[in-house]
Amino acid sequence: MAGSHARTSLIVAVASAGALAACGGASGVAKPPHSLEPGGSTAKPAKDAPRGEHLVLRMRRTGGIAGLGGPGALPDFSLYSTGRALVAAQGKVTEYRLKRAALDRLLAEARAAGLGRSHTVGPGRVSDAMTLEFTLGDAHSSIAEPGSRPDPATAFQRRLDPHTWPASDLASGAAPYKPSKVAVLASRGAVADGPVRTWPLAPLAEGARVGTAVCTVAASAKVPSSSPNTAWRSGGATYTVRLRPLLPDERSCADLR
Repeated sequence: MAGSHARTSLIVAVASAGALAACGGASGVAKPPHSLEPGGSTAKPAKDAPRGEHLVLRMRRTGGIAGLGGPGALPDFSLYSTGRALVAAQGKVTEYRLKRAALDRLLAEARAAGLGRSHTVGPGRVSDAMTLEFTLGDAHSSIAEPGSRPDPATAFQRRLDPHTWPASDLASGAAPYKPSKVAVLASRGAVADGPVRTWPLAPLAEGARVGTAVCTVAASAKVPSSSPNTAWRSGGATYTVRLRPLLPDERSCADLR
């Protein structure tokens, strides 16, 4: 009887463990790194994002003499749960695709660098000081004057340069990012050396304020080509415009503030 009772107890224990595993979070097993939820966002993914894709890691540089990272500026690096990595330079965005193992490894390195918890390093806002800002899931970190003191996050920044990634980590190499929508950032009264053209889309004055510009969103296919030297007339006023692609996690001008 004792042997029969022991076998019955073992069967019940195994069945209970299986039920817990089926319940996901009740199993006590952490989600894999690529299943991180979007940092602080409950909104549905943008149309440019494949189903279930969400932001897992972002890095941007702000401040400095050049005043980097102001309203409407593109983040330097954005990584998504699908392995899509978007790198911005000089107003252009390049897309890469990481393999799943490489994505998980990069996120593990980010956590090892201390980015899994919100923290601030260095003094508060200092005029002309360069700052590195990271978002990893729900954690937000800020490192002022990177390089002035040893910090794992500053060293980790170098891992976000795609030129350092081995080809074996890539599912696909560099390609221009092609958004379905762009933000039109219009500045009134700016001086332009080129011709004055009539703006063919929604009135530029009827947008949302983003920094010193007025922002509207339009389909990429409908936006006319422009340059800093082109002046646009809209609603009786003259503007210069800057075109800024919307990233997969961005849906409106409010995301650019």
